[in-house]
Parts: sequence; structure tokens; C-alpha cells
Amino acid sequence: MARLTKLNRSIAGRVALVTGAASGMGRATAHLFADEGASVAVVDRAAEGVAEVVEEITGAGGTAKGYVVDLAEADEIPKLAERVRADLGPVDILVNNAGVSWPAPITAPDWEDSWHLTFEVNLGAQARLVRACHEDLVREALAAQGGGRIVNIASTEGLGATKNMSPYTASKTGVIGLTRSLALEYGETGVTVNCICPGPIRTGMTAEIPDEHKSKFARRRVPLRRYGDPEEVAQITLSLVLPAASYLNGAIIPVDGGMMAQNT
Repeated sequence: MARLTKLNRSIAGRVALVTGAASGMGRATAHLFADEGASVAVVDRAAEGVAEVVEEITGAGGTAKGYVVDLAEADEIPKLAERVRADLGPVDILVNNAGVSWPAPITAPDWEDSWHLTFEVNLGAQARLVRACHEDLVREALAAQGGGRIVNIASTEGLGATKNMSPYTASKTGVIGLTRSLALEYGETGVTVNCICPGPIRTGMTAEIPDEHKSKFARRRVPLRRYGDPEEVAQITLSLVLPAASYLNGAIIPVDGGMMAQNT
């Protein structure tokens, strides 16, 4: 039977750059995009993790190339974009997933260091990667296929707050603002810019929280009564980068089991 719809739901043949891709949500996103036929630039500062993800993807018949980069080093970001372009082709999809987090009370002796590094990675690197990939994302050939896609990963910390986490909370709030601003800036080009705010997810950031504490928190705060899995976030990311997702722009999407929907 002939298809009755006209919008494309495939990313096969696209080039996707995913940061923080050595573990957690980034790793799940890289795997999922490769499963769907994209060529994936696996970016992280953890060399061993990058190598593992690339091996997993290529071993399963997918296409991936690894890049070990510290995104806190601003000068490395344009170089990264150039390398990806040379190896895989122009970037069609940018997923700004890399992030850092640790407790930082406002009176802590190392608060200034925490603030600086957290903002450099969580917010500054996202903006710089958009700048570095700009020409790729707005190029005419891609625009004719529905436009480039940018997904910034924030957090429910950008919608609320946790005590003693001011650098992280402020940086993730900034990601939401960056997303909205860029959605307006890129609108006329066809490039869409959207943001995901993951809630409690089983990743490296939450690995040190004892399981009994995770369970207690989920029962109290999350309507689905559990922590999420990284792939559950990756699946939403995939939905945002489909060619068919051409009218979703500037959206801030919590993936949190309903946590932010309830008052207590």
C-alpha cells in the first residue's frame, strides 16, 4: 500500500555528533543513532570509553569515529568540528550531551573553580559547538531535506533546584535559555533547536547514590516510581532529530517520569 504520509522518520545517512558519548545517556544516544543508520562522531574526554563505544558500534555493523576531547578547552572545539567534517562529512545533527556535576556549596573554598569548569563544559561548550558546526547545519543541501537538528541536554535542575548545587543548577538553567534563544535565531534557516531535561536517570552521575536511596527518592518524587534508563532519554532525543520533527522548535522537554508535573 502506498504511504499516505510524506514526512521522513529516518536518520539513515545522517552525520551525528554526540558529546559525552562514552557513558550514560550519550552512549545510549550514540548506539541508538548508529542503529538507525547514522554515522556517529563519538566525543568524550574518556579515551577508553570512546574506544569501547566505537568498537561496539562498528562491531554491530554501524559507522562511528571516536574523538577524545576535553570540551572545557574552548580552542579544541573548532578543531573537533573540522576533524569530524573531514572523517564523516558535514554535521547534520548535534547533540550537546556532555556535562559535569558535583556538590558546590556557595561557601566552599573551591566554589570558583567549580563554577568556572561547570559553565565551561555544561553551557559554554554547547554554544561553541553550535558555532563550530553552524555552516554544516544550515547548508542548502540539508535545508532541502528538512534542516539541521540541535538537541541540548539540560536537566530538571534547570527547572528547579537542589541545595548546594548552584553551579550545576545555574548552568542547566542557562542551557534552557540558550536553547530558546537559538531556536529563534535559527528559525528561518529550518534548523531546529530543542532541549531535553532528564530527571533521575541511572548514569555515572547517579552511580554513587545507593540503590535504596534511589528507590526511596523515586517512590516519593517520581510518579513512575523509578529512575529512568539512559536509552529512555536517547529515544526522545532521536524523536527530536528526525526530519519529520520539522515544526518542533524551542521545546523544553522533561524526561523525568512525571517528577516535575507534581507539586510535592
